Amino acid sequence: MKEQPNQERLRRFPQQARSQKRFNQLLDAAAEVFAEVGYEAATTNAIAAHAKTSIGALYRFFPDKLAIFHALAARYLNQIGELFAAFQVSEAAKLPLSSYISQVLDAFDQFVTANPGYRVVFVQSRFVSPDILAMDANLNRQVAHQLEAFFALRNPEQDPQERELIAAVCVEVASVLEILSLTRDQNFQKQVLAETKNLLIGYLQPYFPD
Repeated sequence: MKEQPNQERLRRFPQQARSQKRFNQLLDAAAEVFAEVGYEAATTNAIAAHAKTSIGALYRFFPDKLAIFHALAARYLNQIGELFAAFQVSEAAKLPLSSYISQVLDAFDQFVTANPGYRVVFVQSRFVSPDILAMDANLNRQVAHQLEAFFALRNPEQDPQERELIAAVCVEVASVLEILSLTRDQNFQKQVLAETKNLLIGYLQPYFPD
């Protein structure tokens, strides 16, 4: 299930292809502005200028900066959900556990590096919008459900309740460490990524030995 921007925060939700294109251009511009100056210093005028459109065009979709922030978060969460779902296939269940964990976390790290606005959105969302935290928690539940099904492919005889718990622990631990990794520079991010891999591999190996 895709996360949708809270339509109560939007003036208009795009339906036609042209409107969707303009909507996404504005979100692209917002991501760049947020990454450059942060949420507090960003303005709707700067976002409109970055998107090479008028402030009136921006206000046709978004009543304020918070609505843009919320819509951008929803888009990031959908992209992460799609990224993770691509790894939940039967072929991946045949990989060594260390390779699987590394590939998933490396793909996520590449996503974060390619989308510098993500760092701003999910570090500042704690202070800006509880709605985004709720959306993030919803994604974690979806990912845990997918991971539980994936674990069943690796160990079909395992107790389903145990699989559910293991999947939830993995997702919540990775989520907390993700936020930690985003609070400092890229070198720190890489270090936390390596430790996350070690932690998850060590935790999962007894349950799913190669």
